[in-house]
Amino acid sequence: MSIRRACGVLEFDTSTYHYKARRRDQAGIEARIKDICETRVRYGYRRVYVLLRREGHDIKEKRTRRIYSELGMQLRNKTPKRRVKAKLREDRQDAIGPNDVWAMDFVHDQLATGTKLRILTVVDTFSRYVPVLDPRFNYRAENVVIALDEACSRIGYPRTIRVDNGSEFVSRDLDL
Repeated sequence: MSIRRACGVLEFDTSTYHYKARRRDQAGIEARIKDICETRVRYGYRRVYVLLRREGHDIKEKRTRRIYSELGMQLRNKTPKRRVKAKLREDRQDAIGPNDVWAMDFVHDQLATGTKLRILTVVDTFSRYVPVLDPRFNYRAENVVIALDEACSRIGYPRTIRVDNGSEFVSRDLDL
């Protein structure tokens, strides 16, 4: 079967079949962009483009930008946030026995109708027992306190509870 007939059956243009890419080798330009970026750290792709043009490279600004980003040379726009040092935090104590340390967090999901569902999950870190698994459509701090009271009356109180800084966990009710 001829190429013309096969392309006609597939409704495929023959010029697409015969297409040959004409992209030039860019290894030399990549190496030069890397060299420029190593010596001039604060230069963006536009300044690199100007330097390449001055050196006599026949390159467009779009191509310079594409190669610059592929090499991962983008400048950071924002300054990094200050992190709390790990030494300032209290070290987590390993659980020695059951009801020693509980970890508490929320799991989010969505029903087929689009309604969001939140599940309070409390896990005993020693035994991996789950004393509380409470799904609700909306949660408030009072709901967390009620769920914890029910679990503590059945099983007993834990020595410590690990939580993140979620809005449901930062409340006067939970502290009390």
